[in-house]
Amino acid sequence: MITQNTIQQILSRLDIVEVVGSFVKLKKRGANYLGNCPFHNERTPSFTVSPSKEIFKCFGCGKSGNTVSFLMEHEKLSYVEALRWLANRYNVEIEETETSPEQKQAQQTADSLFIINAFAQKFYAQKLLETEEGQTNGLSYLKERGFNKDIIQKFGLGYAPDGRDALTKEAIAAQYNSELLQKTGLVVERNGQLQDNYRDRIIFPIHNNSGKVIGFGARLIKKNDKAPKYINTPENELYVKSKLLYGTYFARQAIDKADECFLVEGYTDVLSLHQAGIENVVASGGTSLTQDQLRLIKKYTSNLTIIYDGDAAGVKAALRGLDMALEESLNVKLVLIPDGEDPDSYVRKVGEKRFREFVQENKKDFILFQLDVLLKDAGNDGAKKADVVNQVAETLSKIDKTEDFTKQQDYIRQCADTLKIDEAGFTALVNKFIRNRLASDKKLPFEEAQHFEENAKKAAVNEYDDNTYNLLFKDELQEREIARVLLEYGNREWENGELTAQYIFSELPEEDLFENESVLQILHEYKSHLESGEVIDKNFFVYHPDNKLSTFAVSLMQFKYEQSHHWKEELSQSTGYQKSLFQQDYKTFLHLVNRENAKELEHYLKIEEDRTPQEIISAITYLKLKKIKKLLIQNHADMEKASPSGQMTLFLTHQHLKQMEMELTSQLGSVIVK
Repeated sequence: MITQNTIQQILSRLDIVEVVGSFVKLKKRGANYLGNCPFHNERTPSFTVSPSKEIFKCFGCGKSGNTVSFLMEHEKLSYVEALRWLANRYNVEIEETETSPEQKQAQQTADSLFIINAFAQKFYAQKLLETEEGQTNGLSYLKERGFNKDIIQKFGLGYAPDGRDALTKEAIAAQYNSELLQKTGLVVERNGQLQDNYRDRIIFPIHNNSGKVIGFGARLIKKNDKAPKYINTPENELYVKSKLLYGTYFARQAIDKADECFLVEGYTDVLSLHQAGIENVVASGGTSLTQDQLRLIKKYTSNLTIIYDGDAAGVKAALRGLDMALEESLNVKLVLIPDGEDPDSYVRKVGEKRFREFVQENKKDFILFQLDVLLKDAGNDGAKKADVVNQVAETLSKIDKTEDFTKQQDYIRQCADTLKIDEAGFTALVNKFIRNRLASDKKLPFEEAQHFEENAKKAAVNEYDDNTYNLLFKDELQEREIARVLLEYGNREWENGELTAQYIFSELPEEDLFENESVLQILHEYKSHLESGEVIDKNFFVYHPDNKLSTFAVSLMQFKYEQSHHWKEELSQSTGYQKSLFQQDYKTFLHLVNRENAKELEHYLKIEEDRTPQEIISAITYLKLKKIKKLLIQNHADMEKASPSGQMTLFLTHQHLKQMEMELTSQLGSVIVK
């Protein structure tokens, strides 16, 4: 694990404008920088980088974060991988906490395999492009298949010479370890001698998400019934086939922008589509989809379109892994290529435009397509039809996430109609499969599993519809504002040497005032560091290793405009109602203004201006006021149910709360309607 000292060194040196500017063309605009968002297609720049706050925000698609999360999102790196990327960029030596000898050995082996693979990729590429044998055998084959030099170089394709030990000799001469060479699968031992494993084959390097070569696929060029068409790297510390999809590194940004991933079977399918300009495509390598591969796709998009051959084998391959895709909440569509073609040959035949049109016109819903296939196989056999009903019901039971409840109900309705069965009975059958799985997976008693299922269904409604409840009891804005002022100003001096954070905690000592979990976590961690004598600032949370908390911290500071002196002066002449709106959240006031008046308001606003102590007091006061309102409502409900003897105590409580409310509102200058 990377030490906190190293992380702090990285964070102290990084420059968000420099890092983001490596991937996005930025122009200075006032105190901030502006560019086209790399996460969605846009013509008018709405992607803003704030160097002072060290955050980015796209006002088009809503993506936001810090330097580390930008790398994680844009380059699809893990938190640790992003830190390593930054450490390498800013020449920070990485220190790691104590690791076991086994862990050290595994890391050293992985690092060595990366180095050997990089060496082999360069060797094969050089043999393909710069030797007579490679050009005659390998390059001519690739050109016959329609691949140009640009796509060959982009994917780093190579050629393995036909000789017995061409690679082995060069690797040994370069002093690479023979055991590690065998672990990569590049070299094998036969009859006591090391030999090349790949001979007279086209080499397809396989990259991880950061672009490093982790393995190879080697395709036979000449027909040979005794040799396998493809040889792949054996599994090792780097290469685990079930967790990989070919072409992910080259497709990740295109998938992000298109919000859709095309899945094909073979390496050449990916190459041909990329060459045609369709880059949001990866390949499964012809194997059944695994949960890890589907989760890899889910990192980029929830929309998966499988494009396979239209023959029986292609249909069968496409249907594999359907249940797992549903469990991952992927929206899966299927496109079958006609007339014995595959994606590789079809895109070369019809071109990019027609291929895209064909995909769009021929997308089939995965579940309904599976149902059609099963019904055709069943024919008029009643027993087989009953099996189809059970199979489809079990498939639909996998759609059990709360957010997918409506989608599941739509499928139940459509499938029941196609099967010509009672919808209510079919719903009961789907729920039975849900209960059985819950009881099995969680080892719950049947009754408890049934109760769990019913609660899950009820949870599809995310919030009460009663607007009064939302207004009076949902303290989201007030709680977020407390967290924001704490992050922005907590380490500044308040009065008599006291920090602003200490003042806030003294005014709001009880954490049970808060309901938002992220706000509570910020308060708890801030207070804990404060009590131990450590002063932290907003960057502690903006760069927090908990990605959820980091994103929340960023969201607290992502304001496009901030209050100017002119705005304050104008509001000082405003009505009490306008003042109260502004003082609670002047940005809410902005949203109430007609967009047509936006230009007239520009001169009232300026970016990056500091806030005042009154804002902190206002945030605390509004939260207190909100809590008192809740207590008043609860007290009123108790009075209606109380006995005559108990009503007097509750009445006195009511008077005390009203007095507190009046004092707080007088501080805010608001009018309370009794």
